[in-house]
Amino acid sequence: MRPARVIITLAAAFVMVASFPGGASAAPSPRVSGPSPYAICSTPAPDDTLYPNAEVEPDVAANPHRPDNLIAVWQQDRWAGGGAHGLMAGYSYDGGRSWARTTLPFSKCAPGGLDYTRASDPAVSIGPDGTAYAIGLSVDLPGPRTAVASAVSRDGGRTWTTLRVIAADNAAGLDKEWITADPKRAGTAYAVWDNLHGTPGGHFTGPAYFSKTTDHGRTWSTPRAIAATGRDQQTIGNQILVDPRTGRLYDTYAYFCTCFSIPRVAYVYSDDAGRTWSRQRVVSDLLSVGVVQAGTQAPVRSGGFPLAAISRTGSIFLTWQDSRFSGGSYDEIAVATTNDRGAHWTTPHRANRPTGRSAFTPSVAVTTNGKVAIAYYDLRRDNIHDAVLSTNYWATTTTDGVHFAGDRQLAASFDLLTAPFARGYFIGDYEGLTAVGNHFVAVFAKTNCTGSSCANNPTDIYSTAFSGQPSTSAIDGTPNILATALSHASLTQPRHAR
Repeated sequence: MRPARVIITLAAAFVMVASFPGGASAAPSPRVSGPSPYAICSTPAPDDTLYPNAEVEPDVAANPHRPDNLIAVWQQDRWAGGGAHGLMAGYSYDGGRSWARTTLPFSKCAPGGLDYTRASDPAVSIGPDGTAYAIGLSVDLPGPRTAVASAVSRDGGRTWTTLRVIAADNAAGLDKEWITADPKRAGTAYAVWDNLHGTPGGHFTGPAYFSKTTDHGRTWSTPRAIAATGRDQQTIGNQILVDPRTGRLYDTYAYFCTCFSIPRVAYVYSDDAGRTWSRQRVVSDLLSVGVVQAGTQAPVRSGGFPLAAISRTGSIFLTWQDSRFSGGSYDEIAVATTNDRGAHWTTPHRANRPTGRSAFTPSVAVTTNGKVAIAYYDLRRDNIHDAVLSTNYWATTTTDGVHFAGDRQLAASFDLLTAPFARGYFIGDYEGLTAVGNHFVAVFAKTNCTGSSCANNPTDIYSTAFSGQPSTSAIDGTPNILATALSHASLTQPRHAR
């Protein structure tokens, strides 16, 4: 989760690929999600809105032990007020050309699931022996309870066992958890999350917490705070990276503090497997202003924290939404890189093609040969004079985080205004992207149609594989400029992402 939100998605059985004004056709992508297995689950919430068969916010991992095995996770049946009926896993044994699905046990809607009404913020990672680790946020709404829980698959995502609660909180503080399998140590994985609480006098705390397993998820270490431990400080979007050469752990995140008006992209590191951690290091200001539809100012809920990837040589690539390239008018995609373990970082560079329109919710992955992909949504093809918010999904590649290849279109235009509304039109605070050998697989959410015809199947999760070469359909259109932005000051307040 992230600042003041909760998320979850699901899918439907049949999909119409829509074509919108200004859009160009893209090759059909395999559908990862399917009809909701939670359709008969009843968790009443009279003051909330459920979006049946709405899938959102996927993550994906490739199996280093079996390269054609991919595992994706996502929210199924999203609620407007936060979270979803439950989480799902999809698994592929043919490199993403076809997918099967199963439930994840993080809410009471799932068979054998935890006694929580909703779940959110799924993530997945696979160790060198093929053991997959899924993590989810279990939530009671209405109610104050939250938990960070994990499950393990040893058969490529088909079945999930070893359900464990890593941390629990009776005051709704836990948020935006993530899991990372150690690429060298079989059986070892790392979990991080933030824990946000109000304190007397109108103050708050929101430190990052860390736990690890060294026995394939059977037991987890006692959670401990590792960053932003002071009053009126918060992290969100924590993510562990592991340097495959040295074993150094990095925890990257967005950092908020009342001591300054602008959030920061920051990190801490550990050279002793998580026993001790460095002081906080700042990479950059985080100058996101949010995304809105031109004209109506309808809000789009998009990724508000950094995502990161690390190469086999230890180079780190951090990406996030940022308005610096437009003078603060609208968000685009920023990337910063270090090649010397964080001693020096490049100035943030723009990864997206400049179109005069918002670009948002970036993902990043790096191949074994050092090619980096950045995937993102943008509004370059939207006609501001109609009632549709035409949105596209793109990818670009780089080797240095400074120079980028042309765009490759990953999904045809879709209408974002038919997505679930959860503090904005919402398809995820993040999307999935992974490297498989020397190419990439993106797993992402998009809407299926326009208007009321989407009521029973507003979104699905799709996948596509690409080499990173730009497509000929990427060059198009003369964009208009979004003129209205949200205030930077609003980003300095404590926030949940559910």
